[in-house]
Amino acid sequence: MKTRSQHSVPALTAIMLLALLPTDPPVAQSALDWDAIADRLVTQIDPQPGERVLLVALPGRFAPLVPILRMKLGATGAVDLGAVATQSPQPAGWRTEFTASLRGRSQRELVAALADVDVAIMLPGAQPADPVYAAMQQVLWGGAGRTVHFHWSGTYWPSMETRPEDGAADALLQRALLETDYAALAAIQHQFARAIERAPVHVTTPAGTDLRFAVRDRPVTRQDGNASAARASIARNLIDREIELPAGAIRVAPIEETVNGTIVFPPSLWNGTIVEGLRLVLENGKVVSMDAASGLELAEAVMERGGDSARSFREFVLGFNPLLPVAGDEEPWIPYYGYGAGIVRLSLGDNRELGGEVTGGFVRWNLFLDATVEVGDDTWVTAGRLTPPPAGRIPGPASGLDR
Repeated sequence: MKTRSQHSVPALTAIMLLALLPTDPPVAQSALDWDAIADRLVTQIDPQPGERVLLVALPGRFAPLVPILRMKLGATGAVDLGAVATQSPQPAGWRTEFTASLRGRSQRELVAALADVDVAIMLPGAQPADPVYAAMQQVLWGGAGRTVHFHWSGTYWPSMETRPEDGAADALLQRALLETDYAALAAIQHQFARAIERAPVHVTTPAGTDLRFAVRDRPVTRQDGNASAARASIARNLIDREIELPAGAIRVAPIEETVNGTIVFPPSLWNGTIVEGLRLVLENGKVVSMDAASGLELAEAVMERGGDSARSFREFVLGFNPLLPVAGDEEPWIPYYGYGAGIVRLSLGDNRELGGEVTGGFVRWNLFLDATVEVGDDTWVTAGRLTPPPAGRIPGPASGLDR
């Protein structure tokens, strides 16, 4: 493990993770505006009278939000199904006749019981492995319902030895949730989605990344915070039905055979150990060779265990939210999965949830803060800074609901 001074700056260029997220700092609950947070969630969900809404929550994590959110959802005319606790004991007041009916059910039975849930809100602490969470995802796979992934997590520390000051992550995420200009976010994401449907994408970095791919008719998911039934009605893949808040990213699985070029990483973490200068060469969406200045055998071992999907390109992600910037000066940290404006993710692995064709279950994210992204003749990101072309250059309306 290198020292803090050696890793603080260079490791900012790329962070590589194998489906393992760092533990976030404790939430300073008294510093969060639960009432405003609940109002924002209700606004983004836009629940209709009679829609059945279920919360999935970890006891002790964001617990003050649960009763406030349920009250505000009920005031819209939506049906409050209660809150399912992911761990025992069930807090007083969460239990309803519906949540009680879920206890002891098999996964198949849970999927059937949740089939007529219109909205599920996955509050911070809920995990995909939690039975109700997993069953609700199966409902989404079947083309029904919608969920809000209210994460409040996914903060990365490039130095691997530092953490944001107490409350810093909470303050930044709360501001992003409450103050994002959702109409402007939707407009620029719409513009970018139209652009990449029409022209090839070229991603480069100073370290040597040089990757090209095409999107064409693949679903382009705009995580612009719109969790309404109207948006869900035009969903084309699973993650179109899983709305992430805070919002900010475009996500797409390119046509696999069009992905060609090189991805080069500064120091990156593989199996708990740093690999220096890792370089992957991809042809037709597959990693055909890899080398590194040091630690190559560690990366190769992870790829070998991951099987074919580990050597397959998964996903391109571009962040658009200016309120989710890289934070901190001497000890920077990246908030919320790289959804900040200009941050790029180039990922490996299974992309079925995005509408792709790679199976196998392996997923590894790679975050870049200094990438340049060109779409056709236009440069959308310059050295990690969002530099979109004029909106009029891309034809079509910049509203929320056409694909």
